Amino acid sequence: MTSELHVIPRRTCLLAALVLASAAASPAQAQTSSAWPSRPVRMLVPAPAGGTSDIVARAVAEAVRKNTGQSVLVDNRPGAAGAIAVDALLSAPRDGYTILFAPHSLATEVPYSFKLKFDPFKDITPVAELAAVPLVLVANTHLPIKNVGEMVAYVKAHPGQTSYASWSPGTISHVKGLQFNKATGTDMQHVGYKGTPPALQDVIGGQVQFMFDGVATSVGHVKAGKLRALAVTSAKRSPALPDVPTFAELGYPELTQTTGMSIFVTPEVPADIQARLQAELLKALAAQDLRDRLSSFGLEPGAAVQTPEEIAKALKRDHERTGQVLRSINYRPE
Repeated sequence: MTSELHVIPRRTCLLAALVLASAAASPAQAQTSSAWPSRPVRMLVPAPAGGTSDIVARAVAEAVRKNTGQSVLVDNRPGAAGAIAVDALLSAPRDGYTILFAPHSLATEVPYSFKLKFDPFKDITPVAELAAVPLVLVANTHLPIKNVGEMVAYVKAHPGQTSYASWSPGTISHVKGLQFNKATGTDMQHVGYKGTPPALQDVIGGQVQFMFDGVATSVGHVKAGKLRALAVTSAKRSPALPDVPTFAELGYPELTQTTGMSIFVTPEVPADIQARLQAELLKALAAQDLRDRLSSFGLEPGAAVQTPEEIAKALKRDHERTGQVLRSINYRPE
């Protein structure tokens, strides 16, 4: 009995090898932008439900769902000034199905107060800016003050007895209070919280007297008479609080600032999926109903023409600016 040796052509071997390699490719490598999203996307938010980040995240998630037909699930991961949410992003597959929506303070302010396990300029990368957030200085309504001038006089008349809340140490909500102290010669003490809602409740209840908060989360309390708004940090008055002056109007232009809020992913997410994600986010942001909704909360819709590279440059520039501010007030982490 004889047997035949079948020689497979070299070209056929190469083709078979390519097929096997393709089959063994990781899901992130095999995924293409045309197929994304083919299943629900998880959006990590470093804030509790009801915070400014959460409000924007849910509005954008709903807009993306309408456009793509896929759910965007908001996953609140508050704590450690955003580090917990970033850890969750870094632990997830790098396939574009887990994204992070966070304020820029994650890169611009937080590194000065926390020893992070990640590099906000290398381990995560921005995709699109969705909104810019001006802050409003709010006060407990039982205080005998109606404006910033009366507030400064009150704080000076009660040395060491007044405090201000922040939604987390190391964020713009914290740093702005330090800047205010320097600009006005006051000595308010800082009290950090795990998110905006508990901080605002303590301001309303009188456990702390003041807070620099995002307009979106304070405006409802202000209109309900539970908080008194004294000034906003935006360059122009907020449409949501048209009767509240800017700090620049009051003679404190150095307190003018808004903080951006962007979607981030890990750099390893395929470039074509990042591009598709950016396109879907900008499409959602271009819709007038979403822009009107953000404006009603006192938020400024993000710049649709900004590229990820431009956002990254702005983050580094603001990080350096924050460092200069903190050094000028001799800041030391708490």
